[in-house]
Amino acid sequence: MEVTGHPNGSPVFLLHGTPGSRNGPKPRAAILYRSEIRLITYDRPGYGGSTRQESRRVADAAADVATIADALGLDRFSVVGRSGGGPHALACAASMPDRVTRAAALVCLAPANAEGLNWFEGMSDDNVSAYETAEADASRFAERIRLRAERILRDPESLIRLLLGQMPEVDRRIVQSTAMRKHLVSTYREAVRPGPYGWIDDALAFRQEWGFDLSSITVPVLLWHGTADTFSPLSHTLWLAKRLPQSEVWLEQNKAHFGAMEVLPDVFPWLTAQQKPLSSPV
Repeated sequence: MEVTGHPNGSPVFLLHGTPGSRNGPKPRAAILYRSEIRLITYDRPGYGGSTRQESRRVADAAADVATIADALGLDRFSVVGRSGGGPHALACAASMPDRVTRAAALVCLAPANAEGLNWFEGMSDDNVSAYETAEADASRFAERIRLRAERILRDPESLIRLLLGQMPEVDRRIVQSTAMRKHLVSTYREAVRPGPYGWIDDALAFRQEWGFDLSSITVPVLLWHGTADTFSPLSHTLWLAKRLPQSEVWLEQNKAHFGAMEVLPDVFPWLTAQQKPLSSPV
């Protein structure tokens, strides 16, 4: 677990992507301090310094967040999940309506059983192949991710090179910046340091029942998506918006998946209800 920003600021849990870890890209401490944000990050089971929880569901993240909040003496807080962290942020909102004040899911996936949604449409070929394998043959998928994790430990930039070939130009400009590349190398290396299991279990959880009902979420939810996303297609957020009773959607043209890393400072005021959104809701 890491806590950065203002020690007395509004508490916000940032749930990392897939693969990812507590030290993933986040606004600088000075920005968080000025924004009066106390940012809390942690490793999901199987990542970084966290013990694996085999067969975990998306819903299980809520218990981890509650335990950390209790340890920090936090009664109320907001949550934001980016990419693979998005479904886990929604799980917190569903399970802890008395503690979660607001939730944001950035470039979030929809459930695998999303009725009326072509889940794979608009998704990169590598993601389609990975998720199809995860659902059809978990053992073969686990071996695929094990080999990829070993490659990352030998060559931390190998995953970035693989992703660059699948992303639009707007994402490439972000990922190829020196600062962002450094952040991503650090988080990917830490993610797989104990092995591939956090990554494996995330993907398996996404393609199974999440363990909670989206329509039960009563707290305000912000859904952000870059319209050119090739990893979590825009259609997923639009599907979620129709099922979440109190959802607000921000769409950005000329942004894609990794744009979610840049938008966080704009999302914090919404999460802490300090001011109205900086861009017009859709």
